[in-house]
Amino acid sequence: MLTKTRESDPVLIGSRGPRASPRVPDLTRSRRETVTFRHPFRIKGIDRQLQPGAYEVVTDEELIEGLSFASFRRVATMIMVPGAPPHRQSIEMISISPADLADAQQADAVGPP
Repeated sequence: MLTKTRESDPVLIGSRGPRASPRVPDLTRSRRETVTFRHPFRIKGIDRQLQPGAYEVVTDEELIEGLSFASFRRVATMIMVPGAPPHRQSIEMISISPADLADAQQADAVGPP
């Protein structure tokens, strides 16, 4: 039976491996957030300037096994951006560094150069 999950709920991806505890499945969860830029910006790893606006950022995390409490580590961060010309109607999901995203947000807060 499938159930509807909230954005913050962990989502099971795959099945338990042979090393996993029978009581704790291997979990990967995805967190989604919207970040807003007020000025045109660049993020390392994206070869073009992006326009101001709201962008969805997806962070995938996996459960750290062997602890007495639930703890997750980040395994990927992606941003959804409009496709490069001439494919502006499409959306690209591009892997980025969380530090590069933070740098772009900090530069946006200061304003254009």
